[in-house]
Amino acid sequence: MSAKCGWEIQNMQNDMVLLHGWGMNQGVWQVIKPELEFFHDGEVRCLNLPGFGNAQSIPTPYTLHAAAEQLSTQLNDQSILVGWSLGGLFALYIAAHWPDKVAKVVLVASTPFFAQTDEWPGIKPDVLNAFKDQLVSHREKTIERFLAIQAMGSESARDDIKQLKALLNQYPAPQEQALSAGLDILQQDDLRELFANLSVPVRGIFGRLDSLVPYRAIEKMHAIQPQFEYEVLDKASHAPFISHKAAFISALKSMC
Repeated sequence: MSAKCGWEIQNMQNDMVLLHGWGMNQGVWQVIKPELEFFHDGEVRCLNLPGFGNAQSIPTPYTLHAAAEQLSTQLNDQSILVGWSLGGLFALYIAAHWPDKVAKVVLVASTPFFAQTDEWPGIKPDVLNAFKDQLVSHREKTIERFLAIQAMGSESARDDIKQLKALLNQYPAPQEQALSAGLDILQQDDLRELFANLSVPVRGIFGRLDSLVPYRAIEKMHAIQPQFEYEVLDKASHAPFISHKAAFISALKSMC
């Protein structure tokens, strides 16, 4: 048996751990989990970020480090972390700080820094600030608005949102502290240097029409981490695993 073949067999037996995005929970992955279990020989696990879904225990204060550390205790060694949006930041952080836990990271519509600056494409600060202000009085409406932004550009946007809401509602609503802290992490936590120096392999799957992760940000990611390999789904937006399920699964299969 060749060394490469041996690595591939070992890799297929590793846990594949799916991490959701802001305002979401593990329910979002139910649309693709059966297909992932079909091709992946290891266990496919969907975990809730602290304060989301059934993960009611949250760190105080709620920081990326504290929440990622809490999440890392649920991982088996050499897991393949598939992180969507905010979940991608968790995946990168865990890979850097607890490398024995991670064999590979696959970012889904996620970058090491979400906030827009003069030299980095991302989410405009006023958008994140507006979400934070609205959280106080209109939590459900804020999450619905975020769902709408995620589906923007997708040809099946209305159906995507309907499906996401149905999946999310199977689990408890997120805690306000986790929602607020999650927005802070998206706005403030800059993992670009960490991403550039990461020894764990990182792959990416993106939607070309994603308004939260602009296409130019993907090019910037490759510039700071030349080993970074990725696939862009032309007609997908921020939730490619829902709007373009078959293409997404094909891309993920090629990376795992």
